[in-house]
Amino acid sequence: MEPIKVFVKRLHSFDLPLPSYQTDGSSGMDLYAAIEESIIIRPLERVIIPTGLAIELPKGFEAQIRPRSGLALKNGITILNSPGTIDEDYRGEIKIILINLGQEDFQVNRGDRIAQMVFSKVSRVELFEVSFLNDTNRNDGGFGHTGF
Repeated sequence: MEPIKVFVKRLHSFDLPLPSYQTDGSSGMDLYAAIEESIIIRPLERVIIPTGLAIELPKGFEAQIRPRSGLALKNGITILNSPGTIDEDYRGEIKIILINLGQEDFQVNRGDRIAQMVFSKVSRVELFEVSFLNDTNRNDGGFGHTGF
């Protein structure tokens, strides 16, 4: 598989590692909390955590910011606006909106792995307004329509 070149700029927190894949089969690169002091997230509270990084994506790509499954399962920590999208023309700092859906306070420390970043090719579409759509077996059957 040919790697895609993504430029990354450290804005601060030069002591923290760059995002990296934890295993050969990982889809996402871990992002680290670039905070000066620990932050407590109380149940149902949300906070924004800087990563100290900005990226330059190649044309036709996006980066998606996703929760870490271990944080979600063990502590109820997830990401609002998930998956978050970093567009190819955004050059600002990547920041993560964490929320505590657990029942206990959760402490975020400098250097904690708080999210993962997955890169994806983006397709552009052209919308065509029509007066009808082709029928399917499902048609307008909504939530739970298939029984699952």
